[in-house]
Amino acid sequence: MSQENEHVQCLIIGSGPAGYTAAIYAARADLKPIMYTGMQAGGQLTQTTDVENFPGYPEGIMGPEMMEDFRKQAERFGTDIRFGYISSVDFSSTPHKVVVDEIKTITADTVIIATGATAKWLGLPSEQQYNGFGVSACAVCDGFFFKGQDVAIVGAGDTAAEEATYLAKLCKTVHLLVRRDEFRASKAMVSRVLATPNIIVHYNTETQEILGNGKNVTAVKVLNNKTNEETEIAVEGFFVAIGHKPNTDIFKGQLNMDETGYLLTKPGSTLTNIEGVFACGDVQDMYYRQAVTAAGSGCMAALDAERYLAAKEHPVEA
Repeated sequence: MSQENEHVQCLIIGSGPAGYTAAIYAARADLKPIMYTGMQAGGQLTQTTDVENFPGYPEGIMGPEMMEDFRKQAERFGTDIRFGYISSVDFSSTPHKVVVDEIKTITADTVIIATGATAKWLGLPSEQQYNGFGVSACAVCDGFFFKGQDVAIVGAGDTAAEEATYLAKLCKTVHLLVRRDEFRASKAMVSRVLATPNIIVHYNTETQEILGNGKNVTAVKVLNNKTNEETEIAVEGFFVAIGHKPNTDIFKGQLNMDETGYLLTKPGSTLTNIEGVFACGDVQDMYYRQAVTAAGSGCMAALDAERYLAAKEHPVEA
């Protein structure tokens, strides 16, 4: 059953660091933003434990607690935060139309997309059991916790190669688990990996199970898919680097994307190919993927939206 339509100046889709920062700036600019959080309010950081690399938290902070701080700040300035998901969009005309939870239509003068990206996982139960307790999908975020320890990382592309070399600067030994007999990474990245003495590459190797003591990771059980031999590698950390999936399915056919689904924005801005629609955070950033860069681009999106609305209200005559 459809509900009565609603019109807003600024609609924010998504509620991670990018979405909340956009909300803070949009609210302070009196755009009266409405935010729909999505099914995971707070985004990826709600699934992390210690966050130690975000400025302003000298003692570190738990991911869910940090997102609660972001939410309170956005609400303090008047953001209307609603739990719900956007089920479809229509950007073919203005104002833009979005449907919430398949029942309610909202029209918006500006839309800020901050739906983020989701890390791809192997799908092992033990992977989720130890997520945040030795298992991570972000070496830059969590590598520091394993300084001087042995870790494993799974993946064969540029991201895995780059994260393995990053971990090698911090960790005693890095076991790089490659499913095939070759990398998918560029030759330059492969050369860097092979030239790093404390990276051990295990080719034709599949992860069977992540082992632990109930509290932390202690080892990884692997299978050589050529010999069918099973072995255990003692590690304290296990990193998954098999890619991310941007949460952009509902925008297909309306917004320009790259071949993997990341939204394309005009360089140096958050502008998409549709006027009045802006993208920020990991949904348009396949390179940095950090909370602080997402927050920065959220600020940019709100400023871009405010300037767009100001130009529509007071057009400059040629």
